Amino acid sequence: MSAEMSGRIPPAREPAEVSAHDSWLDFTLRSVVPGLIATILIAIGALGVGWLPLETTLVDSAVVDALRSTTIGAVISKGAVVVGVTLLLQSWLLLGYDVLHGRAVEVRRLWLALGAWAVPLMVVPPLFSRDVYSYFAQGKLMVAGIDPYTNGSSAVPGWFNDGVDPMWAEAPTPYGQFWLLLSRGVVQFTGPHPYSGALTMRLLAVAGVVMLAWAVPKIAYQCGISPSKALWLGVLNPLVLMHFVSGAHNDALMAGLVAVAFAVSLSRLPILGVLLATLAGSVKPIGLVALPFIGLLWAGATATRTQIIVRWIWTGAISVAVLALLAIVTGTGVGWLSALSTPGEVRTWLSPPTAVGMAIGGVLNVFGLEVTDTTVGIARTAGTIATLAILAWLCLKPDGRTAVRGAALAFFVLVALGPVLQPWYLLWSLPLFAASGLTRVELRVALVGIAGFS
Repeated sequence: MSAEMSGRIPPAREPAEVSAHDSWLDFTLRSVVPGLIATILIAIGALGVGWLPLETTLVDSAVVDALRSTTIGAVISKGAVVVGVTLLLQSWLLLGYDVLHGRAVEVRRLWLALGAWAVPLMVVPPLFSRDVYSYFAQGKLMVAGIDPYTNGSSAVPGWFNDGVDPMWAEAPTPYGQFWLLLSRGVVQFTGPHPYSGALTMRLLAVAGVVMLAWAVPKIAYQCGISPSKALWLGVLNPLVLMHFVSGAHNDALMAGLVAVAFAVSLSRLPILGVLLATLAGSVKPIGLVALPFIGLLWAGATATRTQIIVRWIWTGAISVAVLALLAIVTGTGVGWLSALSTPGEVRTWLSPPTAVGMAIGGVLNVFGLEVTDTTVGIARTAGTIATLAILAWLCLKPDGRTAVRGAALAFFVLVALGPVLQPWYLLWSLPLFAASGLTRVELRVALVGIAGFS
């Protein structure tokens, strides 16, 4: 079985790349320009239907005002987004055909495509989510000296005008201390201007995408996988552009730090890998799941169980020290531990455990038993128990898997069996899967998933 089929790491070698058959100009015209046109269309649509705070000078533009306040403007905006996303998916798949068949194989050419496709989305309002305004509001809490782990965004005057979703107005932040420091820095830099703050917050997400674009090919090379194929599937896909760049989710920074942590750990810098993975977990605590797999890399493929445990102890000690330092710097202590349940307040049919609980509850409601809350709680608890068991197995029985693939499986299980599933959660694991190797069946499933959630 090949390395790409199994995810195993063979002896390091130069990837079997095939030289491109066309010039940079030909590649740009054939592969880059269609995707660029797609994201320009999406950007135009975002001016009309993207999320904006109530008070922003952007609507002073006659064009933007027409797109947002007239029926024809709404039709044009929505149509531009639909056509743009469809064209982007097509452009990505056609580029993938060239990549998978050895035509477009230079990583730097794919970097060009990624950059060109991302730029139009960086300067327009976010689409599909307004979480970025919650990030900004949490930064305002920090600037005001209010603990975001015990107070929601509503503790800051003007939160609704700033674009915060009322669903999260009373909810404490579920994010880590490093993210709160960054959010505070953004507010201090932009002042009390939510749209400027949102665009600046997006730069943090773009930084995460840049990290992914650098780290995924590096990991793939170490795993004996084609760097260009890994980059195309794991980073250049429409989900990254729609949710990490346009949506500006902080998951991008978390995923980027995790990927860089694995890249440097594979390059024999495991302590730096532990530090980076801890920072990822201090953006979103889910990033801490990478730590035991970094510990496996640190121990080495031939390590005994005792040696692995020793490395895990060192990994945990370093991580705890970093988190303690961040707690002191932010003055928030370990409040993020008590706020981890915040995302679970949302119920979505996309989450298998939640869907099962709601379905059973719906059936019982027909018979007069209003127990949906109970059935959802039971289903989510069962999902959590199953998740913990699978994570333990992935850590304790690593035979036949690379540590990178083990981490990818761990993140995937957390998404599949978690209480909430959002489309961008798939990007916790997809870059690592792409870098560590997929079977043909897994590749098809990934393509269907990307197309379905784009």
